[in-house]
This record gives sequence, C-alpha cells and structure tokens, in this order.
Amino acid sequence: MRIFGQLFYKRSCLPILVMGLLALPAHGSCVLPLAPSKFPDGATATELELVTAMQTLKRYSMDVNNYLKCLEFEAGQQRLSRDDQAARHNAAVDGLQAITQKFNEQVRIFKARTG
Repeated sequence: MRIFGQLFYKRSCLPILVMGLLALPAHGSCVLPLAPSKFPDGATATELELVTAMQTLKRYSMDVNNYLKCLEFEAGQQRLSRDDQAARHNAAVDGLQAITQKFNEQVRIFKARTG
C-alpha cells in the first residue's frame, strides 16, 4: 500500500471536472476527458482493485493535463478567450481534485480495514 501513500497522501494531486459541466469542446478542438464514474468501495475492495483504480485516476489526470495544455494553446491562438480558458481550466482542476478526494477516502477506508 506504499504506492497510495506516496502518490495520494504526500503530494497534492492535480485537479478534474464536475462531469458534464465542461464536456463541450472549447471551439471544437479541446475536449474535456470523461472522469472515472466510480471507484471500488474501500470497505470491501481488494488491494488489486484499488491499484487498478489508481492507475485509471493517473491516466485521467494526464488526460486532464493534456486538456489544460490544449486550452492554453487555443487561447494563445486567440481561438478561445482568456476568460473562457480560465473558467474551463478552473472547472477541470476542481473536478480532478474532487475525484481525487473521493478516491483517497476509499483508500483511507481500505487502510483502516486492513491496517
């Protein structure tokens, strides 16, 4: 379980989106990735299930980072206003943080159970 502590407890993760809020593309080229819809229940999950979920969350985080880079590029090309870019950026980051917090809660439950 050291993986969880290193990745999700000792460093703050990058943020996501409240699903559906920004699912629309920014001028057609930047598309917010879909967030993982659920995580294993820490009260019953196996370590393997949580590791798999963590890998999914890491991929999602990378996808969100690519989305943020796309927004920056679009704004730099003046295809997206800086205000719109900032709003979409903040919503994506807030969403990623919310999903990460939900996952971390399940990890805490798992750790308390398996101690």
